[in-house]
Amino acid sequence: MQTDRDVPFKLEAIGIEKAFQISSGFMKPKKILHAVNGASFHLNAGETIGVVGESGCGKSTLADILLGLEQASAGEVTLNGRSLPTIPRREIASLIQPVFQDPFSSLNPRKTIHSSIALPLKVSTILSRQEQNKRVEEMLLLVGLPLHFRQRLPHQLSGGQRQRVAIARALVLMPEIVVLDEPTSALDVSAQAQILNLLKDLQEKLNLSYIFISHDLSVIEYMADRVIVFYLGKIVEITNCQELFSNPGHPYTRMLLSAVLIPEPGKGIPKSGMESQLPDPTNLPKGCGFHPRCPLMQSKCQSEVPSLRNLGPGMVSCHFSGESIQAGTQSK
Repeated sequence: MQTDRDVPFKLEAIGIEKAFQISSGFMKPKKILHAVNGASFHLNAGETIGVVGESGCGKSTLADILLGLEQASAGEVTLNGRSLPTIPRREIASLIQPVFQDPFSSLNPRKTIHSSIALPLKVSTILSRQEQNKRVEEMLLLVGLPLHFRQRLPHQLSGGQRQRVAIARALVLMPEIVVLDEPTSALDVSAQAQILNLLKDLQEKLNLSYIFISHDLSVIEYMADRVIVFYLGKIVEITNCQELFSNPGHPYTRMLLSAVLIPEPGKGIPKSGMESQLPDPTNLPKGCGFHPRCPLMQSKCQSEVPSLRNLGPGMVSCHFSGESIQAGTQSK
């Protein structure tokens, strides 16, 4: 993996913010929802960064900003050292592409598989019709689909096959970065495993960099080199994958990991803390946004926003990172 800082990061986010105005009712002032609030991180060549967090924490909004589909309210995104707004739209498409959650809704039901895969080529390149056809055939074979699938429609394919088509379409422009937003959550377990193995193979063959968004921690553990933990629009932890699963630094990360059910007959369902309600994102708590649910909470947490600070091999946004949950609970 290339980590030499003299070479620009494949992608870098610097202080990204995104706020939306939301209606609060008739004749009432609109509320502000901070979907992403000061996110900063980088992606190296050939690396996979996993992004985890509960639904509504801002993961998909972050993906849209990185893809140029949403404009950040503040901050900057760079691709290969160049600011995203300065790069022509067609060039952005050749550098970074998405794969979405539901392969059926992301494919035009009236278009053949060939047409769906070829569409980016028609829009973004000057390849001849013959060259486009050849590229589509190469993509089908690359993702493990037979060539006779070209003339099929999406409803004639299984969920896993449709997701292979979506991956082929994302790769047809030969991008360097792929943003995968829950790419296996709509698939059965067998199809999930096949798609994950395919993505790993493609990354090795093509030296792809991945931003992999998922709520499934087992998928993140299998796919990611580093992990970003998101909570209410903020990054609360960034660390390498092995460290996150063996020694999580943030109490929210611990909560997420404890919510993963491991079958133990007779043990019942363990309490993880996830039962407590997520705060209203338009009326966030003062201080640390996680403090109402946190077993380490102390008075400082209710008034001071923790900064993202170094902790071992990663960074954690917590006043009491590294302390045990038991010790934190006793000291309250």
